[in-house]
Amino acid sequence: MGVLFRLACLTVLMVVSGKPQAASKLPEVPVKTGDVVLQTSRSSRSALIRKASDSPYSHVGLVEVAKDGVFVLEAVQPVSRTPWKTWRARGVGGKVTVLRATELDSAALGRVVAEARAELGKPYDARYRWDDEAMYCSELVAKAFERGAKLNVGKQQQVKSLQLSAADLALGPQLGIDPEQTLLTPASLAVDAHFELVHSDFPIARR
Repeated sequence: MGVLFRLACLTVLMVVSGKPQAASKLPEVPVKTGDVVLQTSRSSRSALIRKASDSPYSHVGLVEVAKDGVFVLEAVQPVSRTPWKTWRARGVGGKVTVLRATELDSAALGRVVAEARAELGKPYDARYRWDDEAMYCSELVAKAFERGAKLNVGKQQQVKSLQLSAADLALGPQLGIDPEQTLLTPASLAVDAHFELVHSDFPIARR
């Protein structure tokens, strides 16, 4: 079964395989509103995303520090506001990389978060289209920065340029995924020059 077939058919992002790390046992990591957080998710498609993008990251979200707690705005099914400790523990080994757009002030970062919050409840996009009918994880983050702070982060890549075989690409048109279409991966956000590395539990956080 090809990579694109499995990516398209698995419509629920967070299908947990294995036991998440207990949140109470994880060391503290300082985060601020507007931070970008990346992890290796336990979703059924995680390995495929990492393979396609040649990266340890398969999921990304945006931090919101609010009066009612610390949360991660993330595009799952549907776009959700997940408690930070829950989000972090859900990743493999509780590992996380934290990036910060240091050129933006707190007001701009607040607008970025507000843009992400405006998408709450929207369905997850398993076909990775760059439209507003549904959202995938890195799309949510990139659009929040563009709309909230006029900052373009991440890089659009054609599906055919990813680490996919010819057989995988041949399945694309049958599944609504055009090999010529572009998408934006968590990996492209991880290496974006607008972000400063704040923390990482991964040996190689940025390349």
